Amino acid sequence: MSDNLISVAKILNFHGVKGEVKAGFSKGREHQIEVLKKVFVKKDNEYIELNVTSVRFHKHFAIIKFKEFNNINEVEIYKGCDIYLSKNEVEKSLENDEYLISDLIGMEVFDEDGSAIGVISAVGENLANNLISVKDANNKEHLVPFVKELVPVVDIRNKRVVVNNIEGLIS
Repeated sequence: MSDNLISVAKILNFHGVKGEVKAGFSKGREHQIEVLKKVFVKKDNEYIELNVTSVRFHKHFAIIKFKEFNNINEVEIYKGCDIYLSKNEVEKSLENDEYLISDLIGMEVFDEDGSAIGVISAVGENLANNLISVKDANNKEHLVPFVKELVPVVDIRNKRVVVNNIEGLIS
């Protein structure tokens, strides 16, 4: 089951006394969080299915009410637990040119001439944009800004990425 689930938020604390939770999530994912209906929470290596009855935002957090919880005592034990969605649900909410990190890791990287450069070993972010870490045949890591100008082709089906290897990017 866990292979088909992706973490989309984390229960940071309870909120109020009526069974609501305060959840943290990745910046820019509000549209994904506000439409939550059925989620899973992992507690003690067990996935518990929960039904979302409401979502609202306060500062940079989501305040989520689950049908199954009606007071603080029922939600307090889930503090620190991740909230998961099925991979299919997450994929439906992705916009054009958005990808799951789990789909990118391990993809082969080629330059525009078709020469092999390496494999994506990690995905990170800085203040400006996401970065892919490309490990070459010598195990050297190269950080590439994950922008259309430098990464014009992402072929999830064939697990292949093309990088516009401008001078000095990957040497």
